[in-house]
Amino acid sequence: MSFGQTFKALSDPVRREILTLLKTGRMSAGEIGSHFDMTGATISYHLSILKKADLVHESKYKNFIYYELNTSVVEELMAWLSNLKGGNKA
Repeated sequence: MSFGQTFKALSDPVRREILTLLKTGRMSAGEIGSHFDMTGATISYHLSILKKADLVHESKYKNFIYYELNTSVVEELMAWLSNLKGGNKA
């Protein structure tokens, strides 16, 4: 996992909201887009950044692309942050 790509992906509030939506399960790009007042191309851009950071998985079924949260990357990030928090205490 590239922490640089992960933190870049998480730096945008729209992408954080997309991840929050995906907590409940997989959604199509159209379902995700219906929660935002922006074009489909803009939603696709945000989903592409999340995919590059490996925060979401993509699967195709018929004419639809579905996205779901990649919990293993989230867990790895949480473990790293937890270890950082547990560092030296004065």
